Amino acid sequence: MALTGCSVLDFKEDVCRGGEYPVMTVNGTGSACVSEDDKPPKGYVRYPAGKVPEKVDDKWDVYWRTHTLDEHGKIIDDPDAP
Repeated sequence: MALTGCSVLDFKEDVCRGGEYPVMTVNGTGSACVSEDDKPPKGYVRYPAGKVPEKVDDKWDVYWRTHTLDEHGKIIDDPDAP
């Protein structure tokens, strides 16, 4: 058996499928994926530039579990976060 230096444990799942981008709820930690051709649905916004989660459990995916954007686009701690 040959080892390739790669591990299945290193694999990280994409937050969204190809052709989609992630959005988050305003004043909450909910998220969804939206077609690149569509705008975010009501109550959702795009993540701030440079702070977009790309892989499950990456730096920004973990960060946005306890932070959110308020109705003015300001990053705030999520009051309901554990």
